[in-house]
Amino acid sequence: MRTFTKEWLNASKDDLLTIEEIIDNPHLTHIVAFHAQQSVEKSMKAILEENEIDIPKIHKLLNLYNKVSFALEDLDEDIMSILDGLYIESRYPGDMGLLPYGKPSIDDAKVFYDFALSTYDKVCKRLED
Repeated sequence: MRTFTKEWLNASKDDLLTIEEIIDNPHLTHIVAFHAQQSVEKSMKAILEENEIDIPKIHKLLNLYNKVSFALEDLDEDIMSILDGLYIESRYPGDMGLLPYGKPSIDDAKVFYDFALSTYDKVCKRLED
């Protein structure tokens, strides 16, 4: 595995570890969404790096997924779309990463974490093959 591929995966894992520290805090569910989005983004960029494909300076998961779908199949595009929407909003005061029905719940946060962890695991498995 390439050195920078490992760096992307390490950064993705750091986001997962951050989520694990805050997952049960109802005041930080929007931050869970932010780190879940970041973990998935970095996992996808690890695939690009390992395949020596230029890594675009974009953050939109759906756009990245189009670039890595050759190596990573069957990801839930609905969750990616939700995380894309929450990613920007969670970084600024005001809406604070709101879903159409308000702030993400603990259950939402757990779905986001599970998706990010699953994506990370799939990428690691794929890159080990």
